[in-house]
Amino acid sequence: MFVDHVKVFVKGGDGGDGMVSFRREKYIANGGPSGGDGGKGADVIFIVDEGLRTLMDFRYQRHFKADRGEHGQSKNMHGRSGKHMVVKVPPGTVVKDAETDTIIADLVEHGQQAVIARGGRGGRGNSRFVTPQNTAPELSEKGEPGVSKDIVLELKVLADVGLVGFPSVGKSTLLSVVSSAKPKIADYHFTTLVPNLGMIETDDHRTFVMADLPGLIEGAHEGIGLGHQFLRHIERTRVIVHVIDMSGLEGREPFDDYQTINKELEQYNMRLTERPQIIVANKMDMPDAQDNLEIFKEALGDEEIQVFPISALTRTGLDPLLYAILDLLETTPEFPMLTDADEEDASNSVLYKHESTGPDFVISRDDDGAFMLTGYTLERLFQMTDFNFDQSVRKFSRQMRGMGIDEALRERGAKNGDIVRIMSYEFEFLE
Repeated sequence: MFVDHVKVFVKGGDGGDGMVSFRREKYIANGGPSGGDGGKGADVIFIVDEGLRTLMDFRYQRHFKADRGEHGQSKNMHGRSGKHMVVKVPPGTVVKDAETDTIIADLVEHGQQAVIARGGRGGRGNSRFVTPQNTAPELSEKGEPGVSKDIVLELKVLADVGLVGFPSVGKSTLLSVVSSAKPKIADYHFTTLVPNLGMIETDDHRTFVMADLPGLIEGAHEGIGLGHQFLRHIERTRVIVHVIDMSGLEGREPFDDYQTINKELEQYNMRLTERPQIIVANKMDMPDAQDNLEIFKEALGDEEIQVFPISALTRTGLDPLLYAILDLLETTPEFPMLTDADEEDASNSVLYKHESTGPDFVISRDDDGAFMLTGYTLERLFQMTDFNFDQSVRKFSRQMRGMGIDEALRERGAKNGDIVRIMSYEFEFLE
């Protein structure tokens, strides 16, 4: 089964907790602090494996959670970091944040890696908090939670050329006669259910990859027919080959077909209009095809647009078409999925890191009148605080005050005794 679109959940490993412990040594207060740090949580890393062709494996496993780091121990022994979770994906996989629809990574080359969910850092043990004023701190941190998110994986096949057109115009037949690909061919609509790829080599030993995509019909960009499921695959192609049935046996006008398909491509993604396009007039072996071709060229009204009359069935007119495609490919750049800003964020080792933090804190009111505090930074500090120790509680209070939360609550009308809620925990606001 060909699977090219899945939604999965990924979570980096939580960091290990730091430890509060004291060694027994003469003349050192409370024996001296000796709590070790927790280990770093593991990352969820996607890596390209050129042996994969679909996202089928993700149909059976939808959750990917990396290992957490080990907790710190006494005698200043640090916890071990978690082992990274490596997930293999096929080349051409685009990873998007399901909530924001932003591209996290565009994975196209074998061995290319992307950190999709970062593991949390380990919490510090009490030996890290020693100061001249506090030589025996009862203070440690819990491990930082790993990044968790729902992501969408889209597979966009890696092809230089994409064949588009209405169903039964001869796209599969064309691919089968110019390459060794064996797509399903039959005399009914929507014979092609999945993209088919073929490697094509001409007599001058130049090669390119052609993709035969399921037929499009009017309204495909809105989900009508089968082609809408595979429009995404056209986004990677550098040249679009528009196959048109010049015989008119389906009862449609060839020029109307041409306009309809181009409109669907434009409404799906405006950037597809940037792709150079070659028009292929197929089924020229049929009786009325030549007359229809003349009418089509007259309606087109642009002599610079090349139209290649062929018959895929009788294999006539193919060589000029293939050479024209190759000449156009040599002058056409690639169209990357990532924007310029995304490419600047990518490191030289093609190892991407992505996390959306947002504001430090946001104040809102719940239905019961309680003040709700949310925000990546605040929630991270809260989850890393061990409320079993008074020193940890006081440290968290100082951090909130330093972030300006106390003043912001007063500006929102918070009074002595009001309920303040952080995640599932409640506190009283005290002046």
